[in-house]
Amino acid sequence: MPSKPTLSRRLSGVLLHPTSLPGPRGGTLGLEALRFVDFLADCGQSWWQMLPVCQPDEIGSPYASPSIFGGSPGLISVDLLAAEGLLKKAELGQSKVKALRTAFSQFRRRVGREEREDFEAFRAREASWLADHALFFALKDAFNGHPWTAWDERLRRREPARLEEARGRMPDEIRFHEFAQWLFARQWEAVRRHAQARGVGLMGDTPIYVRHDSADCWAHQELFFLDDAGRPSVVAGVPPDYFSETGQLWGNPLYRWDRHREEGFAWWMSRLRNCSARFDALRLDHFIGFRNYWEIPAAEKTAVKGRWVQAPGDEFFETVRREVTGLEIVAEDLGAVTPEVIALRDKFSFPGMRLAQFSFGGSEKDWPGRWPEHSVAYTGTHDNDTTRGWWEDDGTLNAGRSAAQAEKERRAFRRALGREPELPSWDMTTLAWRSPARTAIAPLQDLLNVGGEGRMNRPGTVEANWRWRMDAGALTTRLSGRLGLLTGACGRAPEGQ
Repeated sequence: MPSKPTLSRRLSGVLLHPTSLPGPRGGTLGLEALRFVDFLADCGQSWWQMLPVCQPDEIGSPYASPSIFGGSPGLISVDLLAAEGLLKKAELGQSKVKALRTAFSQFRRRVGREEREDFEAFRAREASWLADHALFFALKDAFNGHPWTAWDERLRRREPARLEEARGRMPDEIRFHEFAQWLFARQWEAVRRHAQARGVGLMGDTPIYVRHDSADCWAHQELFFLDDAGRPSVVAGVPPDYFSETGQLWGNPLYRWDRHREEGFAWWMSRLRNCSARFDALRLDHFIGFRNYWEIPAAEKTAVKGRWVQAPGDEFFETVRREVTGLEIVAEDLGAVTPEVIALRDKFSFPGMRLAQFSFGGSEKDWPGRWPEHSVAYTGTHDNDTTRGWWEDDGTLNAGRSAAQAEKERRAFRRALGREPELPSWDMTTLAWRSPARTAIAPLQDLLNVGGEGRMNRPGTVEANWRWRMDAGALTTRLSGRLGLLTGACGRAPEGQ
């Protein structure tokens, strides 16, 4: 068995969300996921980083999930279900939801004792979140998709007798949603076992906040700032900055950190242990919010009229250190980083993030060659344009980046490179791989030299995001060889390669 990757060694990897994998029925945890692991291992990569694997919202964002604990049913491979006899070939063309319901019916009719026992063991093991998750989705269906604040008041307030009545009224619906999570867990474990066997670590991502209309908020209303009707009284966002004159109004309910502290941060510890069971490392989104956060009155239409409020970061991460094992953490420390945020990050020895695309707008001390060793280097992330798109943008495509600024960044890029770029996406990758940062990550789009059409997300927009998929056959031996040579030359190959 290859050694387990760690953020403390000089290694590298690729950022690709499973939904971007090829396949006739969308990116899933099926055969293409195993092939991607093999590609990574064959070219000396030690990390597969992905976006949150929870169920996305209506526009496809995995950062606004209706259940932060649950895996996305959309990632379940129906082809694997057919191989197990839970679906017929003729049923593979159904929508994912219909296919899963068909598989559930087949499971109840014909599954063997071993599978039934495994399912029941899963239900018992994950009951702390699965029971509320399954009931929430069953009730959502019963109330035609309306948010939980529009449900029957006794259900909204979670009166125990009313909850028991609901569980007794729709046991099959509840069991179906538990079944979907069981399928996700089984397929996920198959991918993770294969990754471990090939020496590839899985790096996840978790949003700091949860969606208001979620199983998490409904099941733990006492942990959020909500009014008597269950609606948020204050919401999350970020203040005005260089990129937006009105800031960003995210709208997530904010945590009542005093309540979390009183219960020993139990909900958060359960959440991070859930992540630890899935991943070897975790990117904590909006790390700044664990030190201080921007609180906006819920009635506001922009993020301008907010205020900074302190969060219990030191006490929180002391608890994480004691209670969550086997999970390395990356601090997403981009944005308005204050000395207090840096101190919190460094106190717990979390590596921060460095983005090559952001490094050429200031002085030479920001260039990749000057990055700290204890950091994770990226060419870009899901919120950035691809490197090719960044290079080709003359300042008209990205808000907040003028033509003069775009040209200034290109000049600095040339100087850092020491020559005229030949293939900017690979030249940028080379700078990241050569940097002192122990871990280097590139989105697959950059390795494939994809243009702006491959951008995963444009913050502040709701259309045409989260849709990019790689072409079948894109992972060629030539690409593998080129990345493997670069990785070896930069001292990032895993032990034994």
